[in-house]
Amino acid sequence: MTHAVHYLYPARFRRDAAGRFVVSFPDLPEALTDGADLAEAMAEARDCLSEALMNRIAHGEAVPAPAVPKRGQRLIPPDPLVAAKTALHRALMGQGVTVSALARRLGADRKDVRRLLDPRHRSTLAGLTAALGAVGGALSVVVEEPGDRAAAAD
Repeated sequence: MTHAVHYLYPARFRRDAAGRFVVSFPDLPEALTDGADLAEAMAEARDCLSEALMNRIAHGEAVPAPAVPKRGQRLIPPDPLVAAKTALHRALMGQGVTVSALARRLGADRKDVRRLLDPRHRSTLAGLTAALGAVGGALSVVVEEPGDRAAAAD
C-alpha cells in the first residue's frame, strides 16, 4: 500500500502591530518570517519553509510530515527539490538506511549519494527519483496550470 505525502506545510498568517503579515509554521517552530503584504509574505513563507527543511536535513534532524491544516491556515510548498530531498531524508531516517547502504543499493559512489541529501546541491530529479525508488518510494509531480488556481479561488 502506498502512502503519498504532499509536502504542503500549514502556515499561520497574522498581522502584527505594524500591519505586516507574520508567518509561522506549527510543524517547524523555528520557521518564522513576515512580509509587508500578503504576496510578499507568501513568497517569504516558501523561502523560509525551504530553509527550515534544508537546515534540519543538513543537521540530520527529524523532519515531520506536514500536518493536516487547521481552519484559517494556508498550505505552503517548499522548493520542489527541497521537497524531494526531504522525502528522501525522511525515508532514510525512518528505515534506518545509511548513505553507504543507499549507495550500494544504487550502485553509486557514496559522495554522489551524499550530494542527493545536501540541501545546497542542485540534485537532479532523476537522481532523487532513483534514490527514492531504492528505499521503496516514488516521486511524482503535480503541475498546477494557470487556470487551476483562479478556479479554486472562486
